Amino acid sequence: MRRQRINISRKILTVRQNKSTEYNIKNISTPVGLGSYWGEVLDVLQEIIPVYDKVNSYISFGKDSEHRNRAIKGKIQNGDKILDAGSGFGNMSKTALDVASGEVEIMLYDPLLAMIKNTDRLFKKKPEATCGVFEHVPFKDQQFDVVLSGYSLRDAISLNTAISEIHRVLKKGGKWIIVDLGKPDELIVRFGVSFYLRLILPIVAYAAGGRLGLKFAKLYGTYKLWPENKKLESKLLEKFTSVEFEKDLMGGAIMVAAYK
Repeated sequence: MRRQRINISRKILTVRQNKSTEYNIKNISTPVGLGSYWGEVLDVLQEIIPVYDKVNSYISFGKDSEHRNRAIKGKIQNGDKILDAGSGFGNMSKTALDVASGEVEIMLYDPLLAMIKNTDRLFKKKPEATCGVFEHVPFKDQQFDVVLSGYSLRDAISLNTAISEIHRVLKKGGKWIIVDLGKPDELIVRFGVSFYLRLILPIVAYAAGGRLGLKFAKLYGTYKLWPENKKLESKLLEKFTSVEFEKDLMGGAIMVAAYK
């Protein structure tokens, strides 16, 4: 696949993954989010595809699957229409399918076509899928019962715009289930998490994924731009009626359910 060509300005963002995949986002403001750093992160995500799951398991102390299960269990109903936003390979969707015994309708949604093309590692029958970003979700209002975001919301270009878009496509009474890194509110604990991500994680990632694993060091840059847990909860409550916020690893991992 051709390398992404990325142009970011105040008025328009254009991403070209190949001749058949192009989308534009106009008037994105980025008070909180990756902003122009998003292009660098996207390049790294594409490069680490061969070792992504293995390294993610190592650097989360083997808790990535546990956190997905804890976040989703009891919140998915048979017949739900689900959008997996920032789906990657579809790990969140696979968990939802297991919980609902396969009786849900899933749409995978990710900015990287290469990620979506690798979903056959998880699914015997691939769900529907399309490419795009949080800030311009190409679906009608109130279309989904549930939106899933596993380790992906942190990579939004504009967090405010992403929250508004997910709120828009959810049905009334729908829920947004988020699993991601947490940024502890307590300064000392936050320092500990930062220390791990900046200095220890690259060593663990290298042990798990070799030279490609070292590219996970880019994770620290996304963490620096990520709001503290209480601030994230407050942002979600600006749009959603209620938010359940569960933490693990001293607040370094979060499982969130936001209800419309």
